[in-house]
Amino acid sequence: MAVATAPRRGMTKTERRNQVMGLLFISPWLIGFLLFALFPLVASLYYSMTNYDFIRDPQFIGLANYVRLFTTDPDFWTVMYNTLYYVGFGVPLGIAVAFLIANLLNSDIKGRTLFRSVIYIPSIVPAVCTAMVWLFILNVQYGAINGILKTIGWQTIPFLSSPELAKPSLIMIYVWAQGTAVVIFLAALQDVPRSLYDAALVDGANAWHRFWNVTVPMCTPVILFNFIMGIIAAFQDFTLPFVLTGGGPMKSTEFYVVNLYRNAFVQFSIGKASAMAWILFLIILLFSVILFRTSARWVYYGGEK
Repeated sequence: MAVATAPRRGMTKTERRNQVMGLLFISPWLIGFLLFALFPLVASLYYSMTNYDFIRDPQFIGLANYVRLFTTDPDFWTVMYNTLYYVGFGVPLGIAVAFLIANLLNSDIKGRTLFRSVIYIPSIVPAVCTAMVWLFILNVQYGAINGILKTIGWQTIPFLSSPELAKPSLIMIYVWAQGTAVVIFLAALQDVPRSLYDAALVDGANAWHRFWNVTVPMCTPVILFNFIMGIIAAFQDFTLPFVLTGGGPMKSTEFYVVNLYRNAFVQFSIGKASAMAWILFLIILLFSVILFRTSARWVYYGGEK
């Protein structure tokens, strides 16, 4: 038995005019996306499979850049270790500190608005200014901290000139600049229903039990969000390590993006730098997928069973 189908109706003159007008309105964004996002993305993928140095024409070499990075490059695994160390310790510690500070600022204390503003200041100060301030504070010879240590007769601490202390010092600065995460956590804490705390209090829960069994579960979606954003940002951190240490001492702070910059704009190895960029993209994608896949075990969304 044949089923009758309605004939396709073409666009009317008004619909066609509205479509053209809509495309014209979004054309600046489309042009910008094509020129500054899509084209560089495709070009970097092509350059990652070439031998290119800005001077000579690109020579296609297939996956040789990727193979060389994983097998014969003298710095790649050192850079990977430094970056994973920075991300692995800095991001969880930064999230934990930001969450605790947000809980403190969510309590009824005097000057709460002032403290919230002060905590957020490091997030709006340019990274170069932040680096220069910390360079003064941590300097061995004239730094503020070591100046105090000298005054009381203690030995100075080589925060940025010691291979053992350089990465922990950068992690300390990363944790200090968690104002954005604190603000996001504050918004999440204010959405936790007060009735849950009242019910826990009636059941005899103390402050720790209320924090662990009410506050933390209700904030786990925001913890997941800050975790993902923190990992993406930490893997691409460039300004602070470049200005403070320049990758030293002894390449102890030669992070991934710092080494990528050095390959691209110091050694002019554009093909190798492009390959590193795509490897970094895949690494960040892998960590993001792992977090999303494991989030069902520890992230609680209100109303879901």
